[in-house]
Amino acid sequence: MARLVLMRGQTDLLHVSLKRGRTLIGRSDASDLVVPHSDVSRTHCVVDAKDSGWTVTDRSRHGTTLNGVAVGKKACPLSDGDLIGVADYLLRFSTQTDEAEATHSVTSRGVPAEKLVATDDGVCVQRVVLVVDDGSDAGRRVSLTRSRTSIGGKGSRVVLEDPTLVREHVNLDVVHGRPMLVPGKGTAVIDGEHVAYVTPVYFGEPVGIGATVFHLEEEVVVEQDERDSFGDMVGVDAASRQLFAVLRRMAAHTAPVLLVGESGTGKELAARGLHDNSLSAGGPFIAVNCGAIQESLFESELFGHEKGAFTGAVHRKDGAFHLADGGTLFLDELGELPESAQAKLLRALESGEVRRVGGFDVSYPRVRVVAATNLDLEKAVEAGTFRSDLYFRLAVLAMRLPPLRQRLDDLEIICQELCRKIGAGVRVMPDAIGQLRTHEFPGNVRELRNILTRAFVLHGPVITAPNISFNPWGLGRPGGRVEIPDEVRNPDSLDPLTRAELAVLIRLMTKHSGNRSAVSRDLGIARSTLHYKLKIHKLDDVEFE
Repeated sequence: MARLVLMRGQTDLLHVSLKRGRTLIGRSDASDLVVPHSDVSRTHCVVDAKDSGWTVTDRSRHGTTLNGVAVGKKACPLSDGDLIGVADYLLRFSTQTDEAEATHSVTSRGVPAEKLVATDDGVCVQRVVLVVDDGSDAGRRVSLTRSRTSIGGKGSRVVLEDPTLVREHVNLDVVHGRPMLVPGKGTAVIDGEHVAYVTPVYFGEPVGIGATVFHLEEEVVVEQDERDSFGDMVGVDAASRQLFAVLRRMAAHTAPVLLVGESGTGKELAARGLHDNSLSAGGPFIAVNCGAIQESLFESELFGHEKGAFTGAVHRKDGAFHLADGGTLFLDELGELPESAQAKLLRALESGEVRRVGGFDVSYPRVRVVAATNLDLEKAVEAGTFRSDLYFRLAVLAMRLPPLRQRLDDLEIICQELCRKIGAGVRVMPDAIGQLRTHEFPGNVRELRNILTRAFVLHGPVITAPNISFNPWGLGRPGGRVEIPDEVRNPDSLDPLTRAELAVLIRLMTKHSGNRSAVSRDLGIARSTLHYKLKIHKLDDVEFE
């Protein structure tokens, strides 16, 4: 029987018997082999059994490999021992039967009993364990590694010493970690009722068969994956990994999400990652820039309009809510919405009703809303410029994206990712990374991308420290940077409040070329107070140009 062995590194995670016909591999629960990873599509690839043999076909956004070579959208033949690459995993294809290996986790119907689960600590394999509470086998634990396991007297796959049990007394079906009790040749009791039909069994729920009582538990088998990415976002800093873990949890739900962060921190990437890791990943992702919509056109853009609804409405138009039906609606720059538009958006979110401008029919598009802003909406609510009811309606799941200066350990991996997108062979040398670490990045990852692109265009694919320019209008002094004293080059050693104050001072002093009066006005503080703060941060002798 042909099979696939799912591996991470040199570790075998799951062994899956291949059924005749089509086997779907992906992140969706509808797949025959579920792999929960941000770079795995809902249906990533398909393994087929055809008259001419076994084949694999790529169906993903991120690509599938066969023995290290990219698989196209046409079916590629499989041979014994071939390795299929799916994200960080390998699937070893085999047509040979190895009983010693098969006992690990081969299923009888091609669907794994075990499941891979994304947790805050990584990706782990979980399986169902039968625990006997009462009877002759009290205390016994049995891992259920097959999609169907018979339980009972002699001749059953799991034999219990209870003399009142018959062969195949009951069966337990486990598919992707979900247990179901299937009546067999004997009787079973759950919650005082005899089980006559296929019935789900909840973990911890007592099940009685004969004189035996057992319950089911979940057991972690293998832990893997440090998860240094989410969608197109990458990072190894502790703050980034925590962010990715929370976003993964949010992606599994349908509640609205509010992303808050400075410009360039990756709010749209996070929104796309939430969509791609959600149950609606197969649906559309529609992005709307709220700051670019005229107030008079807001209703039309979001809710659509009927022909003749206003001057220029020469045909019926779907709004963003209609276009995003079955997927995700991303409302960027949410804080820029005028108050009248806020009221209309709130009504649509609360009622679920969408009515085109000039129309009477009401529709109910199924949309998950993800909003983003670089403003402090709590302060905007206090100031009366943003509706509190809309804020609380959207901030069901809220996440603040940290600025790049607070996660400088991510610089190297982010540079690698940006260089890959800038051009072939582009790379950043260690001395350039060291120089980048001295910068505060007020523009965050977007500014970093511009710096690397500028260096590539002006100096070539190998980027060294002298090629780094933080000034887009010219190189200025060597490196184009403000000469920050050594004592303040490593802000990670400072407490968060001091680090934030230091970053603001450097940004504003650079912005105003050292004009202290202008910086004082921007900060709303006395010039003497600014002198004091510059002195305690050892910036009073720095020349800002």
